[in-house]
Amino acid sequence: MLRHAEIWAAIDGLAARHSLSPSGLAKRAGLDATTFNKSKRSTRDGKLRWPSTESVAKVLEATGATIGEFLAELPNSANTARQRIPVIGCAQAGSAGYFDDAGYPTGAGWDEVVFPDVTDPNAYALVVSGDSMEPLYRDGDRIIVSPAANIRRGDRVVIKTREGEVMAKELVRRTAQWIELRSVNPEHPDPVLQTSDVEWLARILWASQ
Repeated sequence: MLRHAEIWAAIDGLAARHSLSPSGLAKRAGLDATTFNKSKRSTRDGKLRWPSTESVAKVLEATGATIGEFLAELPNSANTARQRIPVIGCAQAGSAGYFDDAGYPTGAGWDEVVFPDVTDPNAYALVVSGDSMEPLYRDGDRIIVSPAANIRRGDRVVIKTREGEVMAKELVRRTAQWIELRSVNPEHPDPVLQTSDVEWLARILWASQ
């Protein structure tokens, strides 16, 4: 399991590797200079704040680091637990036979990828294809999905419709009858789906380039 302090230590380590302060790393990544300040890592009442997947993705892009190089900055990275998770392409995920009714991976035809333990034995990875998820997720990126994770407003999620379409969106609002979503790519529309038209949705935990 990745811990709060370990993730921030990895960001600090990546900054140091490139002779940057955390503030300098944030600016290079096109983020607000205070994004990685130590004062931003917890609230005044002690609640932990985690770096967003988007901010980490921007750091990797700005530095040219791979996800493996980022993970190598984790304290005691050699001892970090690893988990083998199934992986398929987003287009393939729309076909029948790869998920059960609850959205858990099942059946054959999956490849595997080794990833740090995400505490969900049913986590899986989808390989992004096309530009519908840019600029956050690009063609060839892998998004790590957890069907067991709690989903809240503002989370990025993968949705599979009963027609077989698989897409990554941001959850705006969910009611008993409707699911309102925001597109990652602003050039694509923001869909509003009837709950009955959605086969399942699951939270995105991580993205690797």
